[in-house]
Amino acid sequence: MSTTQPNVLFVITDQQRADHVGFAGNGVVRTPNIDAIAERGTVFENAWVANPVCMPNRSSIMTGRMPTAHGVVFNDRSLDWGANTFVRRFRSSGYRTGLIGKSHLQHGMSRNSMVSVDTEAAVSNPYPDGWDRYEDFESYHNGPPEFPDSFYGFDHVELAIDHGARVTGHHLHWALNRGGRIEDLLTPLTDESPGSDRHPSWWQIYRPPYDPEFHSTTFVTDRTISFIEDATARKSPWLAWASFPDPHHPICPPGDWFDRHSPDDIELPASIDDPLEDAIDYIKVVSQVHPSKQRMWVHPCGVGGDHDMVRASIAATYGMVEMIDEGVGQIMAAIDRLGQLDNTIVVFTSDHGDMMGDHGLMLKGLMHYRGTLQVPMVIADPRQSPGRTSSLASSIDLGPTLLDLAGVTGYDGIQGTTLRPSIEDPGAASRDHVLIEDDLPRANAIGRLAPAKSRTIINADGIKYSRHSTGEDQLFDLSADHDEMNHLGTADPALRARMVDELATALLESADDARGTPIG
Repeated sequence: MSTTQPNVLFVITDQQRADHVGFAGNGVVRTPNIDAIAERGTVFENAWVANPVCMPNRSSIMTGRMPTAHGVVFNDRSLDWGANTFVRRFRSSGYRTGLIGKSHLQHGMSRNSMVSVDTEAAVSNPYPDGWDRYEDFESYHNGPPEFPDSFYGFDHVELAIDHGARVTGHHLHWALNRGGRIEDLLTPLTDESPGSDRHPSWWQIYRPPYDPEFHSTTFVTDRTISFIEDATARKSPWLAWASFPDPHHPICPPGDWFDRHSPDDIELPASIDDPLEDAIDYIKVVSQVHPSKQRMWVHPCGVGGDHDMVRASIAATYGMVEMIDEGVGQIMAAIDRLGQLDNTIVVFTSDHGDMMGDHGLMLKGLMHYRGTLQVPMVIADPRQSPGRTSSLASSIDLGPTLLDLAGVTGYDGIQGTTLRPSIEDPGAASRDHVLIEDDLPRANAIGRLAPAKSRTIINADGIKYSRHSTGEDQLFDLSADHDEMNHLGTADPALRARMVDELATALLESADDARGTPIG
């Protein structure tokens, strides 16, 4: 056992379902390298997001705070420049900190897909102009911009800003330097994007026009290894945030990764033909919007009976996941080669999931079902025995847990809890409920059907209750109804009343009381 400060490798993917890894029991997708991390660590089988949208949950992971506390409640605003993060604390403790890949702590990549608000802001910010422009892809046209000494706690940053086969940010210049062609890399996120083998039902399933050596997964792998090598050479403890933009849509595994699985071999979700009789009205409307009818590439949609499209989506997604797995294996091999494996804590998780055909739905967005809310989560500390736990865990717990395991002090306002009790004893509970927030600012509402606010609570008994600002709700017993097909709201009014009370208590407990700047 090492007595030096442990390194941290934090591997995060984007929009990866909890069941899209081998260690979760998926016998089709092949993830031997990620599974090997799971075999060395603690698998959290009951891990959930704080918010099922990219920016809010990534900011919650960084801060250990709920979206309503840190302020990023949707993909249309940046995390406050002065927000404290667990990464800042590691850096203050002497760590070299590197962010490689997708950040999405600032809304540069999503700003063009949001509806702008023309009124004056409720609160003005004191930061200099440009503080929230580091993730604007236009800023990289003539080369990467100069980053500040600390980007939310990271002293080294190399970004892959976009998704699918669109290459921007540091990733673009890295690919160009390796011989990539600009016309193949800087492509539109529309059906005019170049590629091959495009699915006839949905333009977002296709093979990119470039080789795998230029893809975001290769970029994150290559640059993460370089960062770790450099930090090790400096004899510095390090925290590497390896953030893969995949398997988020567009679903574009490059080269032979596109052919890893045949759609004909893919099993459809058990709930794909859910009639949605007990679903909220918004879900019923969205389910009728086939991906081919999407107004924008980011909007939630339905299957519309197109089972072939769902099979093709899952098959291509598995290719993206397996390419990530190979990259993770290369990073782990580099850590081993450098003699750092026995002194490195490894985290594997995702920022949120994807419906991927569950309940006849695709993508995410105010869909409070398991597919979007549950995430894969592994914490492998070489000083701890491996295991699997059914204890509840939330994305906001990852930062506090790493601070605890590394012996680094935290800061005021952290709302997550350390998962160390469940790591040391898989039978021990670290929390008794998980609260999930979801907000849709009125300027971006889809008609008037979309709830402006949704809240879900999951308790230790596996009861899941969702309440929406439209007055609608859903109640499921996850332990008896894994696929969430039996809404219990009418059948069990006593249970519903109990969960309404538990939700109210959870909301009171989650109210932020951080002082901002503590006074001595």
